[in-house]
Amino acid sequence: MDTLKQIRFVWKPVVFLLCLVPALLLLGDTFEITGALGANPVEEIQDRLGNWGLRFILIALAVTPLRRITGWNGLQRFRRMLGLYAFFYTLLHFLAWLFLDQGMLLSAILEDIVKRPFITIGFAALLILTAMAATSTNGMRRRLGRRWQQLHYGAYVVGILGVWHYWWQVKKDIREPLIYAVILALLLGLRLWFRYRKSSQRQRKPKHTETLETRSGKP
Repeated sequence: MDTLKQIRFVWKPVVFLLCLVPALLLLGDTFEITGALGANPVEEIQDRLGNWGLRFILIALAVTPLRRITGWNGLQRFRRMLGLYAFFYTLLHFLAWLFLDQGMLLSAILEDIVKRPFITIGFAALLILTAMAATSTNGMRRRLGRRWQQLHYGAYVVGILGVWHYWWQVKKDIREPLIYAVILALLLGLRLWFRYRKSSQRQRKPKHTETLETRSGKP
């Protein structure tokens, strides 16, 4: 079995099931099969789903830097799946807030948005993720062309908004959102570094080519 088939038929199903584990554990805890949700089950459900949504956003953003560091291009084939799982957990986080916390009451929802602007930030991140998930197919990529890449640069904005949303939510104990912020800064910093290095190599290449042509006697 070649590498592409191994990724498609072995590693992708394995990663898919591993990504589903947090949701299955939450479901098991909800029905007290694998554990319990504690004294405030609604808050626990929201927190778990939100944390995993943010984690998968960062994991998806880590694919390209890891691919460049390790040189294993096969990592790129997992990025869409990881991005869709980020959307999946973030959407469930929003739905848990909408149905379990607010009970679909418009007055309570509007009051929450006005009093807690971090919800607006989180909702903006969800909208961007929704647009990215809706255009994640190969057909949409061909149809949109360059606009597809511009839209999916929104993953960086989602990462920033996700960390910002979490930071504002916790207010006092910022240790965990600070960890996410550091990881995000590292990932974005690596991307900037790779882009700078690539740009520098492009600038040096014409001079190198000119030198070789001069040595070979070409005008």
